[in-house]
Amino acid sequence: MTHDNNDRSGRKSPEPLGINTKLVRAGYDPFDYHGFINPPPVRASTVLFPSAEIMDTHAQKYTYGTRGTPTTNALCEAIDELEGSAGTILVPSGLAAVTIAFLAYLSPGDHALVVDSVYGPTRHFCETVLARFGIEAEFYDPGAGAGIEALFRPNTKLVHTEAPGSNTFEMQDIPAIVEVAHRLGAVVTMDNTWATPLYFRPLDFGVDVSIQAVTKYPAGHSDILMGTVSANEAHWPRLKETNGALGICGAPDDAYQVLRGLRTMGVRLERHQQSALAVAQWLEGRPEVAQVLHPALPSFPGHDLWKRDFKGASGIFSFVLAVPEKAEHKRKAQAFLNALELFGLGYSWGGFPSLALHVNLFDRRVTPPPSGGPVLRLQIGLEDVADLIEDLERGLSAAKAG
Repeated sequence: MTHDNNDRSGRKSPEPLGINTKLVRAGYDPFDYHGFINPPPVRASTVLFPSAEIMDTHAQKYTYGTRGTPTTNALCEAIDELEGSAGTILVPSGLAAVTIAFLAYLSPGDHALVVDSVYGPTRHFCETVLARFGIEAEFYDPGAGAGIEALFRPNTKLVHTEAPGSNTFEMQDIPAIVEVAHRLGAVVTMDNTWATPLYFRPLDFGVDVSIQAVTKYPAGHSDILMGTVSANEAHWPRLKETNGALGICGAPDDAYQVLRGLRTMGVRLERHQQSALAVAQWLEGRPEVAQVLHPALPSFPGHDLWKRDFKGASGIFSFVLAVPEKAEHKRKAQAFLNALELFGLGYSWGGFPSLALHVNLFDRRVTPPPSGGPVLRLQIGLEDVADLIEDLERGLSAAKAG
């Protein structure tokens, strides 16, 4: 299926389309299926061929369920439109999206540079599976920028970025890192789950492979697990080949739900952004809070990079509860969390409900964790801000009294 800006009457739509218009239209033409607005979830393993000759040459669009169905292809095409990528694969989770990208571009004996503020399970994969395969992952300071060149070796083949960083939200100078990596022959991957392609398009900044846990904002309802990996033209063949060799694929029903969620992601993300910033600003004025870790706040150390490169912010950030005595960190954090009534205590984020958790930063190798108290991460959902602030007030009071 091809996509242009002409409607069925032949009239040309104005250029360029706005992001919400693009989200409504991306990846699927209703008239491919008799005018029905949502693509049907096509469930498939076996695909039949009309003749032995076509079966022998695979000369048809669909050949087997793991190689795509109309439903999964519709989501891949929508993601390609948003990312500006040459191709996208679907995998069963956000972590799987990171790991398959690493396996696509790394071989035994290679050296990879991975940002120290990376998603914790990604670090675990590097230190276990990659190490077992004879691939060394070295963790670098997220503030390295062009200085990352000092860490390069002759066998450095991949640089993995994540901005903002997981849980502590450090920003990275992506263009500076890309320039060094490409000059020295390394692939650059980026976990862009926080911003989505609506607020940052990695490939526009020279990144080769953009990764999303579409579990989060694209799906948007806390009930789907899926990841996407999108590559530029030079790196798409290797990614596609690796995906086929591993036999990893996303399920059509999950793809259907993500595509459905994608249609409203723009308006949801705008609400997440506005509410999170309002809550972050309120927390910044509280004496019980030592620091708020939100890139859109002018007080945040990486704010200038965020303002230079990003079009917006999402609904997740952290703050440091002011507790000078380290021995009291866990008890005070748990008192705060246990007092909450609207914020659920749970992992993940990007859905409609607000969530909170106590961040564990024991695995940092290079970047010291924020000081001054325990770090608490908030996912700001779609509830009313006044209600969320009242709930946080309960938590702060409980932590102070506890």
